[in-house]
Amino acid sequence: MELQETLEEGYVEILDHLRKRSLWMLHYCTACGAIELPPTITSRFDAERFGIAPFVTSRQSDILLVTGYINIKTLKRLITVYEQMLPPKYVIGFGSCTINGGIYWDSYAVLKRLDLYLPVDVYIAGCMPSPMAVLEGFRTLMKLIDEGKANGWKKYIENYDYYKANQRKVLKW
Repeated sequence: MELQETLEEGYVEILDHLRKRSLWMLHYCTACGAIELPPTITSRFDAERFGIAPFVTSRQSDILLVTGYINIKTLKRLITVYEQMLPPKYVIGFGSCTINGGIYWDSYAVLKRLDLYLPVDVYIAGCMPSPMAVLEGFRTLMKLIDEGKANGWKKYIENYDYYKANQRKVLKW
């Protein structure tokens, strides 16, 4: 049994090491932060050199990049997109809006912390983060994946009741 567990652990480490260099990203853009993605992805900053490329469907994506504020109307769709993604999956909160509501911090309709509703693996602070900051956020996520520490999706499963209770408070399901 020990040999079996050792082999499985080694297999997971190899997969994590390989996985970090091939990440497909779905960006969920709700506000102005999306303007920084084209220069991040295209030739000037070239995120693909790190193995990160944009993708258009949630079922084939590894990263959910949430840019801009989340309001009550968009939260349900964001949860649906996240739950459609296959594990392992990762969430990056892009900009101040996902951390504290950003410039909309005092609006009744804007949610202040994304991590109350979905597990966030990496936050990229700033209003708005530069392409270099976005690349640094990607590299941080890659490092966490390689070390086996990007486990937000596991936390979501383990703490499903916690996340659902927070979601129900604002969505009134």
